[in-house]
Parts: sequence; structure tokens; C-alpha cells
Amino acid sequence: MARSRYRIYETEYPYFLTCTVVNWLPIFSSPSITKMILNSWQFLQDQQRLTIHGYVILENHLHLVAKAKDLSKEIGDFKSFTARQIIDYLIDKNAKHVLDALNYYKLRHKTDRQYQLWQEGSHPEQINSLMMMQQKIDYIHQNPVKRGYVDEATHWRYSSARNYAGLEGLLQIEKYSL
Repeated sequence: MARSRYRIYETEYPYFLTCTVVNWLPIFSSPSITKMILNSWQFLQDQQRLTIHGYVILENHLHLVAKAKDLSKEIGDFKSFTARQIIDYLIDKNAKHVLDALNYYKLRHKTDRQYQLWQEGSHPEQINSLMMMQQKIDYIHQNPVKRGYVDEATHWRYSSARNYAGLEGLLQIEKYSL
């Protein structure tokens, strides 16, 4: 995240984050791959390394509202672990077309790897008011609706909208309140 103009300064606040696949490739169209993202988040929560207040996973990016003692480290660990896991899965499935794209769009200075899954950075935005929290959670939940994927936010499986509506979601979250 050193190249980003966005920074995580104060760890007592949650942050709105965006993680994007290189060249916006639709990697998360696969439920198996999306499950890897959810499992990784669940692990970080179980280890009390990350608190998730809201999320959405779309086909080529995800949004997250989260808090951690060292959020930069936890997001870096998350991206590193999931990249390795997803690339290994794609190799195992012989997904040559996708792997060729991950190689082609890899940044030139990434000489230590054959593939790059995530774009650099996560564009953290500090959330320091209840109004801003509500705006970010609404944005996250409405993302699949605005794209025309579903008519109601609670119909999107890979989102915390169901949690906020009092329904069971795929991932436990901590609803935010001041």
C-alpha cells in the first residue's frame, strides 16, 4: 500500500477498503474461489485479527468495512494468502486462459512471481462517523443492485446485506454501532 495516496493512520476506526483483481478479470465468478475469500475472512475473524462490519464480493473486486490493530498487515496477509490459494487452484484446474491473463497483466516490477492476482493497494478510507458508516454499508450492499445483478440487496449471496436485514449470511459480521 506504500504506492497509494490512501493510508491507514488511526487504528481505532474502521476503514472502507476495495480490493480489485488485476485488469478487473472476473475471477470471483467461480463459487469455489469466492468461498476461499470467505474462508480467509472467517479465519482472520476467528483469530481475532480482523473485525468485519460489512462486505460485498463481486466478480472482479470486493468491498469491505473492517477494523484491526494493524489493518494494513492483515489486508496484506489476506491478499497474499488468497492470491497464492487462488493461483494454486487455477493451476490445479488447468485454467490456462485465466493464468495467461494473470501473467500478462502482472506489473513489470513483480519479478518474484509468475502471476499477479490483486491490484496493488486497497484504497482505505477511514470511517469516523455513524453517517459515513451508513453511507459505506449502503454503498456496499447496493453495489450488486446498481449493476443489475439482483433486484434487492439481500438477494446477493456474497454480501453482508442479509446480516443487516436480520437474516443468515454466508459470513458472520459485527454490525456496526457507535
